[in-house]
Amino acid sequence: MPAPWALNLLPNVDNATRFDLVSDENHVTVLRAVSEAAAATLTHKLHADASANPWLSWRWKVSRMLDSANLEHQEGDDYAARIYVLFDYPVEKLSLADRVKMSLGQSLYGQELPAAALCYVWDNHHPTGLDAWSAYSNRVRMIVVESGPQHAGHWRMEQRDVAADFRAAFGEEAPPIVGIALAADTDNTGENVTAWFGDVGFLGAPPNNQVAAK
Repeated sequence: MPAPWALNLLPNVDNATRFDLVSDENHVTVLRAVSEAAAATLTHKLHADASANPWLSWRWKVSRMLDSANLEHQEGDDYAARIYVLFDYPVEKLSLADRVKMSLGQSLYGQELPAAALCYVWDNHHPTGLDAWSAYSNRVRMIVVESGPQHAGHWRMEQRDVAADFRAAFGEEAPPIVGIALAADTDNTGENVTAWFGDVGFLGAPPNNQVAAK
């Protein structure tokens, strides 16, 4: 993938999700993620003011749902598609226990981990709007944006006020945004899925001034 996108592999995962650029039905270039009992993220480091440009806008499509995924348990922590927003949260504000967990995680993954993140997911059955802590970390808030198979195979436009979502999750104002990461992962369930992502970006107002989810 062209810079500044970077592939992040996960330790102890034999297969990596494959990412490439393809043309959609309208001959527009989009990102495709093919996951076959696999996991990986494609990360774009950036620096954005969450208060000035709080609206994350994107479109995505998935081929199918994951039958045995379940966000409540680590063994079911797979998603047909997900997008992370990574924040520059001061590590010194974390509890000692959370700092120890971060240090262990960085040793395990061999890379710097964010101290706070939002993760927007296309879930298999939990209701749209549900939010919960990640099965792996209480510093990652999972938010269900799409759910179920009814829109599988079709592009869905999304927009989220990440500053508002951060306040709701962490109880304070959002720090600067330092990256986004795209993924489709099936390493826990052993299933297969293909996801597509397009038109990902941060805006100062909802696209076309439309009413959007907060």
